[in-house]
Amino acid sequence: MVRVSRVLTAAFTGTALLAPAAALQPPAVTAPAPIAASLAAHTAADQRLQAIYNGYAAWQMKESGYFEDVDGETKAAGYLAQVDSATQQRRADHLRGLLAQLTAIPVAQLSAAERVNAAVLRTILENSLADARFREWEMPLNSDSNFWTYLDSSRPFTTAAEYRRYIARIRDIPRYFDQQVANMRAGMARGFTVPRVTLEGRDVSIANFADASVEKSAFYKPFDKLPSNLPAAEQQQLRAEGSAAIRDAVLPAYAKLLQFYRTEYLPKARTNVSARDLPQGDAFYRAQVREYTTLDTTPEEIHQIGLKEVARVQAEMRKTMAESGFKGTFPEFLAFLKTDPQFYAKTPDQLMGVSSYVAKRVDNVIGDYFGTLPRRRHGIIPVPEALAPFYTAGRGGLQNCQMNTHNLPTRPLYNIPALTLHECTPGHSFQAALSEERKDMPSFRRNLYFSGYGEGWGLYTEWLGNEMGIYRTPYERFGQLSYEMWRATRLVIDTGLHRYGWSRQRAIDYLGSHTALSSHEVETEVDRYISWPGQALSYKLGELTIRRLRVEAERELGPKFDQRRFHDTILAMGAVPLTVLEQQMREFIRAEAAKSAKSS
Repeated sequence: MVRVSRVLTAAFTGTALLAPAAALQPPAVTAPAPIAASLAAHTAADQRLQAIYNGYAAWQMKESGYFEDVDGETKAAGYLAQVDSATQQRRADHLRGLLAQLTAIPVAQLSAAERVNAAVLRTILENSLADARFREWEMPLNSDSNFWTYLDSSRPFTTAAEYRRYIARIRDIPRYFDQQVANMRAGMARGFTVPRVTLEGRDVSIANFADASVEKSAFYKPFDKLPSNLPAAEQQQLRAEGSAAIRDAVLPAYAKLLQFYRTEYLPKARTNVSARDLPQGDAFYRAQVREYTTLDTTPEEIHQIGLKEVARVQAEMRKTMAESGFKGTFPEFLAFLKTDPQFYAKTPDQLMGVSSYVAKRVDNVIGDYFGTLPRRRHGIIPVPEALAPFYTAGRGGLQNCQMNTHNLPTRPLYNIPALTLHECTPGHSFQAALSEERKDMPSFRRNLYFSGYGEGWGLYTEWLGNEMGIYRTPYERFGQLSYEMWRATRLVIDTGLHRYGWSRQRAIDYLGSHTALSSHEVETEVDRYISWPGQALSYKLGELTIRRLRVEAERELGPKFDQRRFHDTILAMGAVPLTVLEQQMREFIRAEAAKSAKSS
């Protein structure tokens, strides 16, 4: 909130401060009237846009249950978001009004920087309105993500005020869950549910919370060790208040949700697996594709791109298989990789050690590939047990990068280098830290995430690991190619399921026969694609965009190409739609070429 006020003040007073200086200019250098009028329009358009997006940032933060403290840091408020249908419709009306205001601003009158902000804001608003059009809030879960396991019980708190806001939030869980359940019932009534096959067994992620005692609850974790600067009496009081909130609000809310999930939602969830079988299914899927890829590419075009990428990567995989010295067929090689004990950790610490060693090898060469490094460092921790059985292989994050150590015989070590690059550094955790440190970026863009940009970058860093020397054996190089194939097959599988009506088994067979992923990972991944239409497309399409731009830069700049500047420029702009990324990077290439020509 405070930062929003500062930005608005600066935007308007900055223009006023220029007026006296302009008045002192001699007549000979005064801008001609048409130019002066153009500059005035330019400034006015920028100010109109800034007022819109600063207002949006403040509104969005409040609606989501957050605020900015006096230092401009985002903090959780003492309540959870309202998610009932009436509130969702009210938000959609507000966003529709903002989009109309944005559309009324002539783009040609905006400065270059504000044109980027306008394009980003437009994408946010259009995506949110598309979600509202299909009432996506009536299906607030999938096999990978949900509303009950991402509450901030693991965040460190440093003040009594933070603890009291946290206690207020967890006391708000019953109301929040009830609203989500009401939305899910509305979705059930019109056949808008997650497919049943992807929900089987996922109730354990609720039961893990419902069945815990107060002190064993994940929500009690912040009270295990309170800051030493808090007086002992206050610590005791906070623990008592936290325990009461968990006992009286959290545990009953989870028990109630578990009962609903098992006896009502799961039995009535739809039995088909394609998004096209949902109400307005084809339109819904195309909207999801556009939201996650931030491109206008159709499902039909994406399917063909996927088939071509699968063929290209498979040829590379066969070359790497030959380099390993394996004597046999490609399916036999995949079977060897999936079953030989040498490729599997015997303890969680062994897997975590491989990932940590990869991260340190990256640290040794990171300065050769990036000119700007974040000050923040991240840890590498296991995926929490409450999530791990049905969770993906890993996830990056600002505080920590997570590796899944559940069911070790399904986690081949030759995949860990690529996974660490993608999730940790220079992938998601690295990217998120740089984004957080961009204090000059408008507040509405600081915690923003576009899947095409973010996941495309993560996959690009896996490929970059070849240049960085991270893959030391043919098996690790095959792991990288297997991961690339994994993302290429997603283009075929996701569109196969949701555009062409593939069965779950056909998707499983396709993924399993083209990658070295374990059977457990294959099934977990396919269920994710079934229950989260469109999201899986973002990885490969984003990576293809970045690699295409790199080829253009290398071709145009020749020996003057500097990959550090190329990478820094991508990361410095923060999360943007892929269309904006292409436009901005082509401007970068033109500027670098002009600079090179001038110096030669």
